[in-house]
Amino acid sequence: MTTFPVPRNGADHVLVASPNSVVRQRLLDSLRLRTNRVELAAGGAEALVHLEKGSWQTLFLDRRLPDLDALELSETVRQRFPAVEVVLLDDEGEAQAGPAETQAKLDQTWLGTENDAEHANGDKKNHAGYIGRIEGGNIEAQSENCEGMASATALPGMVGCSATLEPVYRIVRLVAPRDTAVLITGPTGSGKELVARALHRLSRRSGRTFAVVNCAAIPETLLEAELFGYSRGAFTGAQQSYAGRIQAAHLGTLFLDEIGDMPLSLQPKLLRFLEQKELQRLGSSQVVRVDARVVSATNSNLPALVRAGKFREDLYYRLAAFPLTIPPLRERPEDIQPLAEHFLRKFSTGSPSPILSNEALALLQAESWPGNIRELQNVIERALILAAGQPLIRPEHLMLSNADLRARASSDRTPSSGLAMRAF
Repeated sequence: MTTFPVPRNGADHVLVASPNSVVRQRLLDSLRLRTNRVELAAGGAEALVHLEKGSWQTLFLDRRLPDLDALELSETVRQRFPAVEVVLLDDEGEAQAGPAETQAKLDQTWLGTENDAEHANGDKKNHAGYIGRIEGGNIEAQSENCEGMASATALPGMVGCSATLEPVYRIVRLVAPRDTAVLITGPTGSGKELVARALHRLSRRSGRTFAVVNCAAIPETLLEAELFGYSRGAFTGAQQSYAGRIQAAHLGTLFLDEIGDMPLSLQPKLLRFLEQKELQRLGSSQVVRVDARVVSATNSNLPALVRAGKFREDLYYRLAAFPLTIPPLRERPEDIQPLAEHFLRKFSTGSPSPILSNEALALLQAESWPGNIRELQNVIERALILAAGQPLIRPEHLMLSNADLRARASSDRTPSSGLAMRAF
């Protein structure tokens, strides 16, 4: 195995951006012994977050990023962070330097130990133009199965690898580092809150509060006090002051779920907060400044509500500075299997967890899932109870309502090779 040379001194701060966990780990092992700081990123957007947060000297950048074009990103980094040297990892698994002037500096910086210096006396390709080579001469290609794709592109806390979801993953990683207001739309049970939490975890506010307000679950008479807070004595029963959910999200993220159900009478007050970043508690004249990023979600058609006069147009455009739509589960059938396996592991009380029979999997894939991921989760949880510890989940354990589909799944048995279980 040939390792990447490391700096002679311990002053370098190195960032490695690659979707391949093997590449990241090998670079980490090669670099961390003689560098002050080595951090890893799975994609280009995550790398930008690291670059904005700290001071770096070198960026190892994989050409095969899941979210951004590596060449465009390298140019962006050179413009925005001119002190950072960019080293591209090419398709053969070799690290390439950039322009000639950058190369000369890299030659000097990355000549580490005497053993590394020996390489400099050999073929120029083996050292100056190419810093090093991953074991076997090639970077392992990104896995083509769901596990490989999910590890490289999936958002934190999310499961799925369909082509339909990949643009969502890419867009979330692009907008996450900014404070732009995001409106997430999609049917009930499609994972809107998971996307909102991923936005928070990938943002610079990730160490702060993620405050959730379900606008449909709180009575209209209480929602204003819950959002904006109140002072002691503001109304009967207000025996002490309450800051409210918005102020609780200061420096963090405020997630307004089911925003389409927000009462029309409260919308002007929310609009003022979004525009001025300030609020007044009930019963108080004091103005409180709050720095919170706002992410909202709805399964309603907000433009239709605007046309019907049930939602303010100016509030809609303020919330939808960056709209994001989550596709329903029926449009991404490739995600049914990894999601089902995830729920099997999540709810199983034994080890190993049961697996799906080919017939059960075919039945799941034939469903239209009007309840989306939440419905699938309920079906799997129920199946585990009915299976009563059996190692195999069968069609009768799923208790799906469509008997014709169950009969078809039993008669049209798919060969095992076609529905081989994949580890997630």
